[in-house]
Amino acid sequence: MAILDFVFDKFSKDIGIDLGTANTLVYVKGKGIVINEPSVVAINQKTKQILAIGDEAKRMVGRTPSHIVAHRPLVDGVISDFEVTEQMLRYFIDKVSQATFGFLSRPRVVIGIPSGVTEVEKRAVQDAALNAGARMAFLIEEPMAAAIGARLPVQDAAGSFIVDIGGGTAEIAVISLGGIVTSRSIRVAGDEMNENIIQFARDEFNLLVGERTAEEVKIKIGSAIQMKDRLKAEIRGRDLVTGLPKEIKVTDDQIRHAISRSIKLIVNNIKAVVEETPPELVADIMERGITLAGGGALLRGLDQLIAEETQMPVTVSDDPLTTVVRGTGIVLEDLPMLKDVLVLTEFEQIPR
Repeated sequence: MAILDFVFDKFSKDIGIDLGTANTLVYVKGKGIVINEPSVVAINQKTKQILAIGDEAKRMVGRTPSHIVAHRPLVDGVISDFEVTEQMLRYFIDKVSQATFGFLSRPRVVIGIPSGVTEVEKRAVQDAALNAGARMAFLIEEPMAAAIGARLPVQDAAGSFIVDIGGGTAEIAVISLGGIVTSRSIRVAGDEMNENIIQFARDEFNLLVGERTAEEVKIKIGSAIQMKDRLKAEIRGRDLVTGLPKEIKVTDDQIRHAISRSIKLIVNNIKAVVEETPPELVADIMERGITLAGGGALLRGLDQLIAEETQMPVTVSDDPLTTVVRGTGIVLEDLPMLKDVLVLTEFEQIPR
């Protein structure tokens, strides 16, 4: 077995995966981040054949004939379609491994998962990775991976506070001595804000817009607090009254009002985690502050709003979109040393 492991280690490229609701990022040991593609799969409903995965499938969203469906196999950070997720993982693992020796390319994989998932959901992720060609599959909770990726001292006795706002979930956690002391995983994040904008356009302007359009508007003019510079954007969609194409102009104030409920929920949960944190760790966090990661951290003024509400310093991690996958990469680079931060399940072996 040791010889087999040596052979696989020689020819395989261990990989870290941030299996996100919106995007999947892949880190290859020794190379860095090599893949950043949408978690979207296009399927032909007639033949059940997978037509496209990632960027190519994302381009098909909302633009396909009725028998071709482009959908996300992960909903709110967890697997909703096991077989399609397995195919998607196989696609990404094969894409990374194609330069190596075919059947000998059996990588060890570290996958980020939301902190609130059940044992069954953990098993589903692990099985999907193993069936997709991984030799070993280890799981790490996303807030832990984000904290490691943000270079927070997670193994110290002092407390670190991380908020990872992704597409499907917002992960809020206090970490100390390599473990999560208190945490919350809420299914309110980037996708929910997109839905807020879609609902706003429907209610205020009788305009039907797609998910992609809503996301583009959020990125272009979305904010959590009032900005000095007034921002405007056009939204194009279908008029629900006439059924004809229609274009409207919206301001940052309107979009901020549309997404305000989702932002308030995230802020309230951050405050709730602070309340649940032991006093000694709160003292550390007051000094070190709160670190934001994930795509949601890029929302204008969100760091300032959280700082005002919690009375603590707030910083945004470098390149927040890749923080989680960089965390899985750091764990991969030193698996024996960092094995304690992985999610322990009864059916996996941690390497020595």
